[in-house]
Order: sequence, then C-alpha cells, then structure tokens
Amino acid sequence: MGPVVVPAPEERKPHSDEAHSAFAPPPGVAPPEPPEEDQPTSEFSLPPGTAPAEAPVEQQEGSAFATPSTYSFRHSPPVFTPSHGIPAVRLTTDAPWQDRMRAMLRMPVGERPVPEIVQKQDEGGPAVPRVLDLTLRIGELLLAGGEGAEDVEAAMFAISRSYGLDRCEPTVTFTLLSITYQPSLVDDPVTANRTVRRRGTDYNRLAAVYRLVHDISDQDTEVSLEEAYRRLAEIRRNRHPYPGWALTVAGGLLAGSASVLVGGDLLVFLAAAVSAMLGDRLAWLFAGRGLPEFYQFVAAAMPPAAMGVALTLSPLDVRASAVITGGLFALIPGRALVAGVQDGLTGFYITAAARLLEVGYLIVGIVVGVLVVLYLGIALGAVLTPETALHAVERPEVQLLAAMGLSLCFAVLLQQERDTVWLVTLNGGVGWVVYGVLANTSDVPPVAATAAAAGLVGLFGQMLSRYRFASALPYITAAIGPLLPGSATYFGLLAIARGDLNAGLASLSKAAALALAIAIGVNLGSEMSRLFLRVPGGTVRSSEPRRAAKRTRGF
Repeated sequence: MGPVVVPAPEERKPHSDEAHSAFAPPPGVAPPEPPEEDQPTSEFSLPPGTAPAEAPVEQQEGSAFATPSTYSFRHSPPVFTPSHGIPAVRLTTDAPWQDRMRAMLRMPVGERPVPEIVQKQDEGGPAVPRVLDLTLRIGELLLAGGEGAEDVEAAMFAISRSYGLDRCEPTVTFTLLSITYQPSLVDDPVTANRTVRRRGTDYNRLAAVYRLVHDISDQDTEVSLEEAYRRLAEIRRNRHPYPGWALTVAGGLLAGSASVLVGGDLLVFLAAAVSAMLGDRLAWLFAGRGLPEFYQFVAAAMPPAAMGVALTLSPLDVRASAVITGGLFALIPGRALVAGVQDGLTGFYITAAARLLEVGYLIVGIVVGVLVVLYLGIALGAVLTPETALHAVERPEVQLLAAMGLSLCFAVLLQQERDTVWLVTLNGGVGWVVYGVLANTSDVPPVAATAAAAGLVGLFGQMLSRYRFASALPYITAAIGPLLPGSATYFGLLAIARGDLNAGLASLSKAAALALAIAIGVNLGSEMSRLFLRVPGGTVRSSEPRRAAKRTRGF
C-alpha cells in the first residue's frame, strides 16, 4: 500500500465561494450587519442625536376658519369686549310693538335680548318653516297695503321673535320679502322669500293685520300658529267695508269738494263730481280688461279735462280750471309718494326709488290724459286761461267744510274702518286751517306752509296710532288730501298745452316741491312724536340716547 499524500493547507479546496471574494472579511473578524432596507439614509438626514427644528407657524397648513393655536375657551382674549363692558339690554314692555321691534332691528344680532316669553309651541321646538311662512304672509299684506318698509320689517321681526326665532333678519324691497333664520353659529341658515304680485288699498285689512301682530307680540295674549293662520285667512276673506257704488260716489264727492276748495261754486261742484265718477267707471272698465295701471290713470284723467273744456266752450260762466283741478285731486298718488319719501328717509333706498318711480309713471299717465284733452280743446277754440288766487281764503268757513269733506271721501276711498273716518276728517280740517293761517294770513311761502301743515298732520296721526296701537297711515294719508298740489299740476299742464314750456315746467316744479314738502312734513311729524314720547332706549341706563338708523356721517 502506497504512502498517503496530504495536501498543504493553501492547496485545500474552499467550502464556499466567499473565499474567492475580494470583499470577504479576513478570518477572525466578525462580518458587519446588513443595512435595513425599510430605513434608507439620505445625505440631507440629520446626524444621530440632533433634534429636528419646529416648523414656523406661517408655514403650517390650515384653514382660515380654524381656531388659532393660542386660543383657549377658558382664557379667551378680551379684545372684543369694551373696557366698560356690554350693558344688558332691557326694553320697556309698555311701548308699542313697532317701537320695540324697530329698536331691536337697529341693534347688532349679538346685543339683541332673547325673548322672555315664547308663544305656545310643540315640545320639539318652534316649527321653523311654518313660522317663516306666517311671517312672510303677514309682511306681504302690509307691504301690499302701502305700509313703509321699516314698519314691515318691524312686524316681521315681531312675529318671528314671538314664536322663538330670535336670530332672524327680515329684508324688504318693493316686490320681494325675505327672512333668514340662523339657529346657531354652526347650523345652516334657513331662508324663505315671497313676492308681492298685487297691490291694493284697503286700510281696513291693514288695521286687522296690525291687530293680529299686536296680539301675537303681546306677552299677555297667547296666539298659537293655528290660531294665527285662522285669523290671517279671515282677514284675507273679509269683504270691503264699502260697496263699489259707494267708492264711485266718494270719488265724485272728493272731486267736488276739491273744486269748491279752490273757489268753485255749486255748478262747478256738480260738474267736477260727475266727471270724476265717469273717470272712475272708465278706469274700472280698463282694469277689468287687464290693462296696466298707467292706462287706467290716463283714462281716469280724461273725463274731468273734457268736462272743463266743454264748460269753456259753453256760454255758461264757469271756472273750468276748478273742475279740472277737482278731478286731479282724486288721482294724485299722495299715498305712494308719502311712503316712498318715508322709505328714503329711513334708509330703504331701493324701495324708495321703486316707489318714487311708480309715482312718476302714474303722474305721467295723468299728464298724458289731461294733455290729450287740452290739445283737443285748444284745437276746437276753447279759451283756457289760468285763473289766479290759488287756495284764496275768500270763504274760510266753506273751504274748511270742503277740506273736511275731501278728507272724509278720501278715507272712504282708502277703505278705512268706519270708527276712524271722523278722526281723520278732523285731522284734515286741522291741517287745512294751519295751512290757511300760514299761507294767507302770515304770508308764509306755500311750500313752507304746506310742510308745516303736513308735519302737524303727521304728528297727530302718529299720536292717534300710538293710542290705538294701529298703523299711522289711516290717520295721515286721507288727512293730507286737501294739501295735494292739484291746481299747480293743472296750470303746469295747461301752460305746456298752450306752448309756454317755461311756465309749465315752473308750475310743475312747484307741484313737485309741494308734494315733497307734504311727504317730508308727514315723516318729520312722525319722527317728532318718537322724539318726545317714551321709546325703548335699548340699554339699562335711561339716559342712553335712542339708536339711529345709521351711525355714519357721510363716510
């Protein structure tokens, strides 16, 4: 047996391929741990032991409505609280609801007091859709009846507040009513609106709506939603207090009284009354055919002008201007004019502009109707000359009775309640006496005398409305009837028809100035009553002045 050859150690075969790798660790050296694949390293990574820097506040992503990081509900910053604190709001309960609601509407939402007594409601809370619907329906009746935008908003706020919806914001324009209720700062607001399609003059219905609002807002009277809806349906179904033939007769008597007021006799009275009744029937015919109100005024203005031209062509010695003037008194939209100026003075400029534009269209309709007849009369050879002595006090007793009769007939045309007719008649007589004393005895300019008389009418009307917790319109609108610029309007139109444009525009400008004096005087008289009578101040301190509608001074 031959010898066994043992290979040298360096000649032994390796057990694996690691011996042939240039990166293999030498014998006796522990191999390094393999790197973790889930944690890759970067040259921008921080060294071990270094804490990361906090990101600046400006670079943090967030919402503009997010709560600031420095805010704490236990230690809220007092930057929104004045140094003297926020006084508690306490409103007097014996004031009319119009004043209380108007005072709260002029406050910020956060300063309004919560309702102390809420009308009967279900356990689940107030029925928000039904309350908003009732509020809009009542506001629609008030706005369609000629009420001012501020009083409509006050009534809407009174209703919603009485049924527990204190965070409400009503908005009134000429044809649109809207109200928004926000339950809280985190809940979605609820908004409802209603459009006023038809307008009518019915102060009887207006007074009934005011009584309903007063009962709802009265803390001693409980009116449920069902009861309020039932009474509102009865108000809508109520018949007018006067039949149609009575309205036509009242329009004729109004025109006759106006003709006597400017110096007419019995024949002029009869002619003006007959022509006004014919114009009223003609306007009703046009309305039944669906024609717009503009054409109704054109038709109503033509019979008085035609009667005046016919009397001028006749051999009778009659003041034709008095006949035409009396017919114009029944057509001049004094109610809409007063409401428009009142809305403008109280800050509702959109509604005021719309109302005044409506007045402008109606006056243009009167102008068109009268001018067509006057042009025809001049072509036929009628001698139409402007008479003098406007509102001359030659018969003060007769003219006083005529002024009171004019106010009475105007009240009937406005569908007023029968127990308020004699009050507005006396108010109209007082206004005419004041105008006669100032304009004819004291030689005060007609515009200033008219403004003073209208201011007194507005003051008395506001006081009567406060005494009866009703609207002031039934006590004011008919009382300003004797002060309407019927003669100045007619003489302006006559001058234009004769070709004297300068004199016509001057007379029409005087008529416009008189109309604005009436509207501003009525509003000023109402504000004077609020200035001196007790009105809720809005704070604990009795010396705190009443909040105005605006706080700016032109900027």
